[in-house]
Amino acid sequence: MAEARGRLAAIAIFRYRNFRLYMAGHGLSLVGLWLHRVAVGWLAWDLTGSGTWLGVIAMVDLAPGVVLGPIAGALADRFDRRRLAQLFQIVAMFQAVLLAALSFAGVLDIWLLAAMTLALGVNQSFWQPARLALVPSLVPRADLATAIAVNAVVFNVARFLGPAAAGAIIVWAGVGWAFLANAVSYLAFIYALAVLSLPPPATADRRHGIFADMVQGIRYALRHPGISPLLLLLAAFAVLVRPVVELLPGFAEAVFARGAGGLAIMTSTMGAGALVAGLWLARRGGGDLMGLVAAAGSVGALALFAFAATSWFAFALACLAVAAFCQTCMGVGGQTLLQSAIDDVMRGRVLSLYGMIFRGGPALGALAMGTASEVTGLQVPVALGALIGVAACALAYRRRHALALALAPPAT
Repeated sequence: MAEARGRLAAIAIFRYRNFRLYMAGHGLSLVGLWLHRVAVGWLAWDLTGSGTWLGVIAMVDLAPGVVLGPIAGALADRFDRRRLAQLFQIVAMFQAVLLAALSFAGVLDIWLLAAMTLALGVNQSFWQPARLALVPSLVPRADLATAIAVNAVVFNVARFLGPAAAGAIIVWAGVGWAFLANAVSYLAFIYALAVLSLPPPATADRRHGIFADMVQGIRYALRHPGISPLLLLLAAFAVLVRPVVELLPGFAEAVFARGAGGLAIMTSTMGAGALVAGLWLARRGGGDLMGLVAAAGSVGALALFAFAATSWFAFALACLAVAAFCQTCMGVGGQTLLQSAIDDVMRGRVLSLYGMIFRGGPALGALAMGTASEVTGLQVPVALGALIGVAACALAYRRRHALALALAPPAT
């Protein structure tokens, strides 16, 4: 009976016009995002054969969010989030066109690739808080958990299709065509954002400066008895466990000797595991989300440890599927808890901290693990990070009831 209700809720969420438009455009754009990520990772490995460079590329892509995230969050609370999101998507489209042109011209070396990736990372740093803060305005609060879970389904359908398409495009046509396909994918989302019909957003008090808004948002998050420890847990997991995605090109070549095809298979396998998790979460509905976050994090870290410890490709794929399933459960559960607990006027600023963790954490972890891999190989630092991640999630599981109470939605 509960399963049937969950299935109906996942379907019924599409009755909201804004949500339908948003997800259609976002889904196509996400396929392009995964085309781009696989192409960049493969090109970086092809140019250098270095785990350190994989970490550097991940860092310059994701780290700008750590520096710029609080500023972007303050902007998302001051201005129309839909228009901000549309602006940054247009900029990203032109950046992707330029990257494709440089690739076709044959002038891309690792330094230019890093510079272009840094520019894209800066743009994404401003796009992320606006996008995340926009989601609660698409559906009523009661449907927010289902909307986030369905978003995870769409994200992971793209995570499955994008790498598969990237592998074929890279093998048969070259990385330049993958970059160009990403550029084209932005058009649908830019259009969808343009035709959304949304109420005026709650905005921050503009009598204060941007810096004061940033400080206010950070203070709000740090003093909140539920948001602060949840962000700390997500940060630990982001640094210790999630960097495996950025390091997969090295595993594909150096550990499993499978090349670009193997990279596409591994990335798509993670996408498939995450897709199953999103479908399950969309049907599951509510429940003990804090317990789910901590338990899924523990199991996912254990699966990653098993992946790092094996050289058997088939078993490694199974481990990646489990790890991705659990990471998605943790990510969707954590974002639902945050979105529900945040006061709307603070939403952009708090979610910018979440975006910093989501983007900057794996970058920091990938850089550290990639650098260590020059001495130890890729498997040792990934396995060590996974074990520490298990301990952090197990500690959170012990405190799950107190944290759940602290993350209760604010009174309206």
